[in-house]
Amino acid sequence: MKAVLSSQSLTSHTDRPQLVKAWMRDLCISIVVSAFIILFLYQPVKVEGTSMLPGLEDQERIFINKFLYKFEPIERGDVVVFRYPRDPSKSYIKRVIGMPGDVIRIEHGRVYVNGVQLAEDYVPRNFLDERSFTPVTVPERAYYVMGDHRSMSNDSREFGPVGEEFIYGKAVFAYWPVDKAGRLR
Repeated sequence: MKAVLSSQSLTSHTDRPQLVKAWMRDLCISIVVSAFIILFLYQPVKVEGTSMLPGLEDQERIFINKFLYKFEPIERGDVVVFRYPRDPSKSYIKRVIGMPGDVIRIEHGRVYVNGVQLAEDYVPRNFLDERSFTPVTVPERAYYVMGDHRSMSNDSREFGPVGEEFIYGKAVFAYWPVDKAGRLR
């Protein structure tokens, strides 16, 4: 004859209120910790549009680190999320190309920073934009940003450098779709 134990036989009726209290306590702690992480450290965002292809696709879900730039400087190559300067109710995601004081020149789609052509292995040949633009000196406390899909991006070529006060996070990790999950470069 087999002995079968049910969860009822393991827990007496007097232990149930304590078990419920423990579950509620753990749930509350989890909610508070999650809220802290989302509010102050990492924020989930959805990519809308194709300006960051092939690295980030339309409708892809990523986490941005909102805390990082309080301790570390923004660097060339960072993929940042910022409030669109012409309408701060909208957010954009682009790659930092130019730092404060840099002179950005674009000739036939090639980007030059302070006279040196920028090596951009993240921009496939078929995503290049063959246009040329007037050179721009990036002001202090501002950054020149561009999408990786150059022919499909509304970026600093159109609206100018972005003030650092508009930048609120660095894209760090993709989590959806699952096959693309991982750290962003």
